[in-house]
Order: sequence, then structure tokens, then C-alpha cells
Amino acid sequence: MGVILGIDGGGTNTRAVIERDGVVLGRAQGGSIKRLRVGAEAAEDSLRELMAEVYAAAGVTAVDAATVGVASATMPGVKEWITAVLEDFHVAKSEVVGDEVIALDAAFEGGAGILQIAGTGSNCIGRTATGERESAGGWSSTLGDEGSGYWIGLHAIKRSLKAYDRVEPTPVLERAAELWGTTTLEELVNMGNATPGPDFAALARAVAELAEAGDPVCLGVLEQAAEDLAEFVLLVRRKLRERHGLSGEVPVAFTGSVLEKIPSVYARFTELLKAGAPEMPVAASAVIAVEGSLWRARRLADATD
Repeated sequence: MGVILGIDGGGTNTRAVIERDGVVLGRAQGGSIKRLRVGAEAAEDSLRELMAEVYAAAGVTAVDAATVGVASATMPGVKEWITAVLEDFHVAKSEVVGDEVIALDAAFEGGAGILQIAGTGSNCIGRTATGERESAGGWSSTLGDEGSGYWIGLHAIKRSLKAYDRVEPTPVLERAAELWGTTTLEELVNMGNATPGPDFAALARAVAELAEAGDPVCLGVLEQAAEDLAEFVLLVRRKLRERHGLSGEVPVAFTGSVLEKIPSVYARFTELLKAGAPEMPVAASAVIAVEGSLWRARRLADATD
């Protein structure tokens, strides 16, 4: 098999693991390599820094095969610039695929299943045992990504501004001001409308904390997030059954900080899935997406032998 590298490029951070014959040699974590989020220069700098760090941790100067999973992998130029960086680090053979692909393979290793991604962004993908795929959501932070960390932060602000108009105070705006460094409501609104805008996804943790304390705005946002995520899964399930003749149930897995780190969203999500498809098995813990990139890199390395 040789030395292989797996990279999971999420919207907020990027994880890399190097292993040989199933033994981990080194790990590293760095900034986002998603160009749409951080810009081309910052994305490349993050990848180069991550590569240098994981190589140093593993004590290697080259790898035989690498798989990189990254959001927006199908955007023009994305595969090309990542591949060029990998070549600079003496990667013999590589592939760049969507982050949903490595997450699917982490959960199902090429088999059938439905994966709900709910991190900075959101997307739901289903796959049959023969590889046919269906999806729902994932239409970007501007046009969709319901139930994601970004969506939670954005809609908490929107609902809080409505509450402000009704003279129904909510601590969301105060927490946002602390995170964004604003001192007046006008500054906060201006920052929220700026391009590039603030990190709405960073508000998700605060929204979860305030929901636990009983804030009605945050409770409503998280309830809607869970409903949207469950709806995506049930829609993909229906597509797989109607378009590809899928019979029986396939397992559901998930990845991303919303379902992994906000227990109320996960609990409501699973409750709604059980109501809609009682026999459908739902994972109890999150998929580790980088494991999917390692699984694919092993196959890629074996194919070169």
C-alpha cells in the first residue's frame, strides 16, 4: 500500500492524516481550503502549511497516494490548484473529490446509505449499492444550506431583529456583538450586510447555549434546523426508492458540528426520521470524514501497485 494521505477540507478547517499499512504516522489540522469562503490565496496558504505540518509530524517527504475531499470540488480550477500543490509535495498519485464523497465513503465504504452533512454548510446525499446518487439541499449559504451552522447563525440574527422590533429582547444580538466586535445595533447590521460578511456559523454554538437557557428565538431556530435536515433525508430516501427501485431501508449517517455538537437538534432530527421511516437505522455518532479520504487513498494506492 505504501504511504497514503487523506485530507478533509471543510468550510471552517482542514484535517490531514498520513498512514502506512493502517498505522497513523501523523496528523495535522489547519485553516479552510475552500476558496469561496477564504479566497484563493488564503486557501492555498492553508493547504501548503497543512502539508508541511503533517509531513513533519509523519516524518515523510513524499506519499504514494492522496485523496482530498473539499467543498466546491466541482468548481472550475479547484481540482487543478489542489493537485498542483500536492505535486509540489511529491504526491505520486492523487484525486480531489467533494467533501460529501469522502463522508459517504467514511460511513459506507462504497456501499448504500444516506448521509446528512450539517456543518458550516449542509447537504444530503444518498447512494445505492450500485452507485446511483440522489441529493437534496446544498445550494450554498446564499440560496440554501438549511440547518447548517451558517443558516442557524443567520436566521438567529434575522429572528432576533424581528423580536427587537416587537420589543421582545433576546440575548442573541448581544452575543453576536461580542463575537463580531460591534458596539451598536447599526454597526452589527452593517457588518451582517457586508461583503465579505461575518462568520455566521460561529454563532451556532451561542445559539445552542441560549436555547438550552430557554431563549424562544434560539429554540425556534434549532427546531426549524432539525426539521429541515430530517426533511432532506426523507426526500433523498423517496428519490432512491422511486427513481432507482430501492427496496428496504438503508442506513443514515451524519457528519458536521450541528448534529454532532447540538444534542437538541440531533434528538429532534432522529425523532422526525423515526416518525417518517420507523425501520430506517440512524447512526448514533458522527462520521469522521477524513477516514473516507484515507479509505479512498488506500484504493488509489493499491491501484498503482
